[in-house]
Amino acid sequence: MEPFPHHYTVTASGDKADGHITVTASDLPDLTTNAPSEFGGPGNQWSPESLLMAAVADCFILTFRAIAQGSRLQWDQIQCQATGTLDRIDRKPQFTNIQLHITITPQGDTSEERVQRILEKAEEGCLITNSLSATVSMTSDIKLS
Repeated sequence: MEPFPHHYTVTASGDKADGHITVTASDLPDLTTNAPSEFGGPGNQWSPESLLMAAVADCFILTFRAIAQGSRLQWDQIQCQATGTLDRIDRKPQFTNIQLHITITPQGDTSEERVQRILEKAEEGCLITNSLSATVSMTSDIKLS
């Protein structure tokens, strides 16, 4: 790992004619986005709102993976569903709550309590949710063999 601070640059550009936004970053594929249907967009493209929830879910799994490796927890499959509640607070729209639902299949002989502790460490260590003001809560479905 490189020493902190890290810097990430993304550029978004739009064209009035088609309404789409193109998001670009060095060495990454371009993304086409638009407003979600709740804000008058087509609803069939990634939006800032869905990208934020994707970042939360992705970061959770990457954090879990690092903690599980350090804890020597073996696992086969993990899924993180992130659901954000967007509301208006003091006349400003913001995410007020993010609910994570984790489904995991650990390998070998391990206890549900151990897996749950590692999931909780991942929730506490996720840099994306740590950067947000929304309340984060988590439920889990641990599928022991």
